[in-house]
Formats: sequence, C-alpha cells, structure tokens
Amino acid sequence: MHHFQQVTLLITHYNRSNSLKRLLEAFKEQKCSFEEVVISDDGSKPEHLNVLKALQSEYKFRLITSEKNKGLGNNINKGQESVKTSFTLYVQEDFRPTANFPEHFQDALEIMQNDTQWDIIRLYAYGAYPYLKPYGKGFSEMVFNHWNLKAAKLHYYSDHPHLRKSNFLEKFGRYAEGPNPVRTEYLKCVAFIQKKGRGLFYNDYKSLFIQENSSTEPSTWQKKSWKTSKNPVVAFGRSIYRQLKYNYDINFLK
Repeated sequence: MHHFQQVTLLITHYNRSNSLKRLLEAFKEQKCSFEEVVISDDGSKPEHLNVLKALQSEYKFRLITSEKNKGLGNNINKGQESVKTSFTLYVQEDFRPTANFPEHFQDALEIMQNDTQWDIIRLYAYGAYPYLKPYGKGFSEMVFNHWNLKAAKLHYYSDHPHLRKSNFLEKFGRYAEGPNPVRTEYLKCVAFIQKKGRGLFYNDYKSLFIQENSSTEPSTWQKKSWKTSKNPVVAFGRSIYRQLKYNYDINFLK
C-alpha cells in the first residue's frame, strides 16, 4: 500500500460519474490511499448523484454537493475550503493515475514537506513548461519572465493534476466564480504570478496521469475555434494578443 499522510485527494466532478468511478478504481488498483478523499460536485443531474452516493460505501469519500451548477471556480473553492490536511492533490474527474504515479508522487510529497518554498508541484500537462531549471528527482523549477515569448509560459499555474499546499486559497485568493472555466483558470494564473507563487514541474509530464474523455461522457467545455486555430496568421495574432494582455493583467488586474 502507498498511504500518503497529510494529503487530501480533492476531485471536482460534474455529470461524469463513470469517469469518476474509473478514477477512483485506478487509485485503488495502484494501491494508493490518502488521509481523506473529497469529491466536490457542481450540481450534477440526479442520475449522476445517485452513482456518487453508491460509490461512497466502497471508496469512503466525503461528498460536497451544490443545489445548482455554479461553475468550476465555485466547485474548487468549496472543495478546497473543506480540506483539513496540510497538502492537497487536486485532480479533475476525467484523469486516472498510471503505475508510475505512486513512486513519483511520494517524491513530490517529500519535496513539498522538506522544501517549503514551493507552493505547487505540477504532475501533468499537455506540453512541457518552456522555461525550466533542473531541481532533482525528475522535477524542475518553473522560471517565469514577463517577456519570454513562448505561449505555454501562460500556464505557470494550471488546473491539471497537481500537488499544492492546502493554504492555497489563503495565499492566492479564491477562484473566480462564473460559467467560464478557461477564464477561471486564467485569473488564477495571473493571481499566482502577482502573489509570487513558486512551483516545480515533473519533467516526464505525461507519465503519471492519463486524461480520458469518452464519447458517453465528453468534456463539458469547448474552446472557441479561433483560440485553437492552427492558421499561422491567426496563431501569430493570438500570440501577440496573449503577450500584451497577460502582462497588462499581471501589472494592473486586481
């Protein structure tokens, strides 16, 4: 067994109970246990809530519900505010851990326990953070510079699976609450930089978790086409816009 003391597994959920079940089963298969597991639900439909309540008897988690859908920001806030341990492993319901997870998560936890300068350790990403300084045990420090040009620097903070100190909301503020999860994450990125957050990035960033969105439970959010377009003219304009907006918001957004 791999028991992670002083860690709460916080999972946010919305209308994807089969995905949540798969995630919980995967942690069980990897023989991972935590001080507590908290499922924060964002006003799911009754059929999904019924599945969650049935899963409680097997997985012994604490379920926090909402009368209606209030958006990702509210869902993370109410979940994080209920955490009682020193550290939080945050995972959304459409991920599952791999066989590599237990060993390297233990390394991340020991780093966080012994080197208190870190606020977050990122465990998954779509692509590598572009500016890294080697740290040790397969982790690197994320280095932020306002005028570095690679767009991926925007994700100095990310809502993808990560380990963080449970006083995260106290230091960086509550998540913005509203219907747009991309906006919610963006504002947290800005706040993380404004408050001088510091973090590590796992170099083999796709080896600890797999993201799975089935046809029966697809992602509940789709970006606008211009934000993902590969047209070179659109991509160039988007890059310039991001640079200017991001640096303006970091300096002036409250």
